[in-house]
Amino acid sequence: MTIEYLTAAPRFRGWVPPGVYRPQTDTGLLSRAMRRECITSRTEVLDLGTGSGVLAVEAARMGARVTAVDISWRALAAAWCNALLNGQLVRVRHGDLVYAVPGRRFDLVVTNPPYVPAPGAAPPRGRARAWDAGTDGRLLIDRICAAAPAILRPAGALLMVHSHLSGVEETLARFRAAGLRTEIVDEARLPFGRVLRSRLAWLRERGLVADRTTEELVVIRAEHA
Repeated sequence: MTIEYLTAAPRFRGWVPPGVYRPQTDTGLLSRAMRRECITSRTEVLDLGTGSGVLAVEAARMGARVTAVDISWRALAAAWCNALLNGQLVRVRHGDLVYAVPGRRFDLVVTNPPYVPAPGAAPPRGRARAWDAGTDGRLLIDRICAAAPAILRPAGALLMVHSHLSGVEETLARFRAAGLRTEIVDEARLPFGRVLRSRLAWLRERGLVADRTTEELVVIRAEHA
């Protein structure tokens, strides 16, 4: 597979304060998949775990009505400011995943959840909360898979990016068990970054990487069957 380096999103001007996830290759991969979706002024988009708000801003620029959710107040402040800097309207909601938007359904959900396996519990605060996701990397992924059918409108779709280290096949199986049709719509390979390099021995001990030093990212698309 060709190694790809993607920018976060075209024409994005932004502020990313300490403790908020800085847009990286996974953000760019998800942005590219989102731009393939049919988005109009009537499209309701949910950015689940918005971080700096780069995807929310991009969706708003495409004409969508966007709601951005995060459990971090600092991330929501960044998303709100970045929407303002880019001249876009984004509604921000504080809360734990879909509990921040009770009873609502969306045409498109985009999410870049924490997915990096970590030797220990996920931190309750700090910037590592944006990527550490328990020993299997699925702390939030499984919850999103379970919530997806109820948060999507009948013709809606969900786009999720995550790493092969956190079980792509498991995610596909969980979406299908929930009655959703799935496909991988984009993928990329990149060298291990600082976080993965720092825990390489632990990852090898768990049999997650063997001798490899590259990570495969995928974007999964799920919709009602």
